[in-house]
Amino acid sequence: MRKSIAIDMDQVLANFYKKLCATYNENFGTSFTNEEFLLTTQRDLPKEDGKKLFELINEPDFFRDLELLDLDAIEVIKELQEHYEIYIATAAMDVPGSFNAKYDWLMQYLPFLNIQNIVFCGNKAVIHTDYLIDDSPGQLRAFKGTGIMYAMPYNADVDGFERVNNWLEIREYFMGMLVK
Repeated sequence: MRKSIAIDMDQVLANFYKKLCATYNENFGTSFTNEEFLLTTQRDLPKEDGKKLFELINEPDFFRDLELLDLDAIEVIKELQEHYEIYIATAAMDVPGSFNAKYDWLMQYLPFLNIQNIVFCGNKAVIHTDYLIDDSPGQLRAFKGTGIMYAMPYNADVDGFERVNNWLEIREYFMGMLVK
């Protein structure tokens, strides 16, 4: 039986923070760079700003036009799919207005993926794949399989997981396991 890999969507496949930063700057008169905003969390924002920002990202189309985070991701997923069962596990419950836009985004970039392998969830403890690639330490801690941390500035101080910096490193990690 083939091993299985679950892949998070936001900040692993889709560049959520780039659009979030632009949206924040546009609506709150700030001038964060993408790098600065990556180090900011919604908990760091004034409470009213955080509430308004949530309303903006909960709009039905917010997630539809996110950029691909890493241009190599699609080809690597296609290659991995030849050897592994691939799932997308996105914490859409955090932003309930995102379901349709996230689905459309996934169909645009991953039309070859079995749609039965797309999981909209909250806590990824419900995901029972062998591996989970995610940028969230909390999601990786809840996951029962092998967690792989997609490196971001906001998770740089988190230990206990294999770390990958890009999709070429993901290819190397998983294709290297096939020869063992």
